[in-house]
Amino acid sequence: METCPCGSGLDYTVCCEPLITGEKRAETAEALLRSRYSAYAKKIVDYILDTTHPEQQDPDSQKTVEKWARNTEWHQLEIVGSEAGGAGDEEGAVEFKADYTEKGRRRKHHELAKFRKKEGRWYFFDGDAPRIEQFVRSGPKVGRNDPCPCGSGKKYKKCCA
Repeated sequence: METCPCGSGLDYTVCCEPLITGEKRAETAEALLRSRYSAYAKKIVDYILDTTHPEQQDPDSQKTVEKWARNTEWHQLEIVGSEAGGAGDEEGAVEFKADYTEKGRRRKHHELAKFRKKEGRWYFFDGDAPRIEQFVRSGPKVGRNDPCPCGSGKKYKKCCA
């Protein structure tokens, strides 16, 4: 038994392999994303290219995808969330994070992947950086030389900092 690289916890032969071999089609945008991740992990470049929307395909992209797949080791996929992309939808988006190693350096890829259907089949269409939420402090900022908010009477830097 080989656990699927997509992180589903299922066996590869019942999870992403049927999609990659063409035995089955992805029913949702998330299923397509997971299978594309597995294809990257297993370096199955043809599947990655075949599941890219025809409007987005570039003849030169095969070399780029092959090079990236060959030089990258994929470790983990985390699905952050999704919007639409179900069996009855025509478009969808899946936000994900993927850990990988490239040229000996551990990295994290965070993307909002957009998917579209064409003739009833899901395709990857485009990807963007996810919207970053600005941090808003709920209370006043405590300076290092301010009294510690714990009530000890000491300076913050000598107490809880």
